[in-house]
Amino acid sequence: MQDLRTKPKFSSHLWIIYLISIILVCFIWYYHWILGSAMTVLLAASFYYSLRKERTLQNETEEYISTLSHRIKRVGEEALLEMPIGIILFDEEYFIEWANPYMNRFAEEDTLVGTSLNSLSDDLPARIKESKGELWLQLDGYKFQTTVKKEERLLYFFDRTTQSEIQTLYHNEQTVLSIIFLDNYEEITQNMDDTLKSQLNSKVTSVLNNWSNDYGIYLKRTSQDRFIAVSTKKILEQLEKSKFDILDEVRELNAEQNIPVTLSIGIGVGNVSLPVLGELAQSSLDLALGRGGDQVAIKDESGKVRFYGGRTNPMEKRTRVRARVISHALKELVKESDNVIIMGHKAPDMDSLGSAIGILNIAKTNGVEGYIVFDPDDVDTGVHRLVKALKEEDDIWQYFIDPEESEAVITSRSLVVVVDTHKPSMVSNERLLSKTEYKVVIDHHRRAEEFIDNPTLVYMEPYASSTAELVTELLEYQSDNLKLRMLEATALLAGIIVDTKSFTLRTGSRTFDAASYLRSKGADTVLVQQFMKEDLDVYVKRSKLIERAKIYRDSIAISKGDHGVAYDGVLIAQAADTLLTMSGINASFVISERSDGRVGISARSLGEVNVQVIMEQMNGGGHLTNAATQIEDTTIDDAESLLKDIIQEYFEGGDAE
Repeated sequence: MQDLRTKPKFSSHLWIIYLISIILVCFIWYYHWILGSAMTVLLAASFYYSLRKERTLQNETEEYISTLSHRIKRVGEEALLEMPIGIILFDEEYFIEWANPYMNRFAEEDTLVGTSLNSLSDDLPARIKESKGELWLQLDGYKFQTTVKKEERLLYFFDRTTQSEIQTLYHNEQTVLSIIFLDNYEEITQNMDDTLKSQLNSKVTSVLNNWSNDYGIYLKRTSQDRFIAVSTKKILEQLEKSKFDILDEVRELNAEQNIPVTLSIGIGVGNVSLPVLGELAQSSLDLALGRGGDQVAIKDESGKVRFYGGRTNPMEKRTRVRARVISHALKELVKESDNVIIMGHKAPDMDSLGSAIGILNIAKTNGVEGYIVFDPDDVDTGVHRLVKALKEEDDIWQYFIDPEESEAVITSRSLVVVVDTHKPSMVSNERLLSKTEYKVVIDHHRRAEEFIDNPTLVYMEPYASSTAELVTELLEYQSDNLKLRMLEATALLAGIIVDTKSFTLRTGSRTFDAASYLRSKGADTVLVQQFMKEDLDVYVKRSKLIERAKIYRDSIAISKGDHGVAYDGVLIAQAADTLLTMSGINASFVISERSDGRVGISARSLGEVNVQVIMEQMNGGGHLTNAATQIEDTTIDDAESLLKDIIQEYFEGGDAE
C-alpha cells in the first residue's frame, strides 16, 4: 500500500523534470540550432518512453488493486461464514434475521433464522436490554462472552469455554491452610492417667484421620492439641456444604466426667503467598477461640470472615492464672499512662456501667486519674436509678465526663479501656481510639469480625457471665490497699445479676466466687433490687408484647411490637427473657421499632438454639443464649420474614454458621 501512495508523487516529479528540460533545450536552440535539434529529438524520445512506462504501470496498479479488492471481499465473506465466532442479527421483536453457520450449529433444526432469541436462552432478550455492552451466555456446554451492539441489533459470540475451565481449575486448586485446635484438651486431660489420655488421643486422631481421608485433606499433628491441614478451595467448598460436620463428630467423643471435646478450626484462603496464608489461618483461629471455640472461622485475603459451628457454651476455665496475669499487666499500663479513660458501649446497661466503675477504682488505686465517658442523653431506663445513686456520690460522679470533655483530657499517653464491647462502632466515643496507641479491651461477648485496631491488651472470655465478673477478678489481684466502696461493689454485682438473670443463665463457679467477693466488700443485694425495679407502665407495655407472641416451629416464640410505636431496647430484651420462661419455649425473638428509626430484635435461648449466629446473619451479635441486632431501612414485617428464613436455614442446615 505504500507503493500506491508514492507512485503519483513520482509522476509529478517527472513532469517537472521534463519542463526544466524543455526550457534548457530552448536555450540550446538559441545558441546552437544543430545541437538543439539533436536534444529535441532525444527529449521527445524520452518523453514518449516515459508516457508508455507510466501507462503500463498505471494498468498494473489498477489490476493489482482490483485483485486485492476481490481477495479482501472474499476473505471477509469467508471470515463472516467460517471463522469460529458467532454472529447474529435480530429485529426489534428479538427474532433472529440472520446467523452465520457457526451459530446455526446450535439450532434445533437447520437454521436459527426466524426463531426468537429465547430459543438460545429464556432471559436473553431481557439481559440484552439491561446489558452495557457485554454478557455471558451458556449454550450446550459452551460458555460464550457475548458482545452486544444494541443500535445495530447485532450479537458477537466468543467461545470462552477453555478459558473458563482453566479459571475454574485454578480456583478449585488454590491452596487452603487450616489450623485445628482442641479447645479444652488441657483442661480435660490434666487429671487423666496416661492410659485414658492415650485413649482420648487415639479417638480424636482416628476421627480426624477418617475425616481428612474422606475429603482428601493432608493432615499433620504438630502437638497434643494442634493439627495442620492442607487442602484446596474445592475441598473447602465441600466442607462448607457439610457445615463442617467434623465439629459434631469430635464433640461426641465424651471424655472423663462427660466433658465434651471440642474443636476450633482457623482457615486461611485466598490468592496470596503461603506465609500470608498462614497468618490468615492463625488470625482465624484466634477469632474462633475468642468467640468461645467449638467453631470454624474462615478468613480470605480481603479480611472477610465466615463462621460455622459455635453451638455449645464455652467451658469455664479452671485456672485463674490468666486473670492474675491480665490484672498485673493492666496495673503496669495504668501506672505508665497520663490518665485512664474508660468507655462502655452506647446506651450503657448495668454490666457496662458497673465494669467501668470497677476499672475506675483500679486507676485510683494505682494513683492515676481516671475518667468514665458517659453521655447523659444516651441512657437506657434500666440504669437510670443507678445513675441517680451515682450522682449522689461526689467522690465517684466527679469522674464521669461527657464524650466532648473526654477529647479535651486525652493525651497521646492516655490509656483507653473499653469494657463490655469490642466493636469500635459501639463505643461511647469512637474518636478517642485514634488519639492514643494504648488501648485495652475487656469483654465477655464472643468476638465479632469488627474489632478495635491494635489493642495493647485484650481480656476476652466468652465463658464469663458478664464483663463485671471479669473486672471483679481483676480487682482481686490488685494492691492490698484497694478500697472498694459499697456503691461500686453494688454496681458490679448488679451487672452480674442482670446479665445472668439472677444467676440462672451463663453462670459458672467463678460467677459465684466474684459475687461472693463483692458481697464481702459491702455490695448491697437489696439496693441491687432497687436498681432493677421497673415502672408500672413499662410492665404493662412488656406484657402486651408478650401477649402478641406467636409460636414458630413448635418451640420458638416470636413477638412483634405495634407499628409506629418505638420501644426501649431494655424493654424488648425483658420481653424476650420473659417469653423464655414459658413452658415449651426454647428460644424467643422480640421485634420492634426503635426511636432512631431502625428495627431492633432481641433474641434469647436456653442453649439448644444458638441465637448469636442467627443474629450475626442479620448484622448483629452477642452470646449463644443472648443476642440482638438493629436493622436499618426495613419494617417490622420484613424483619420478621427475614428472621424466619434464617431460622429455617439454621435448622435445615443442621449446623450454625
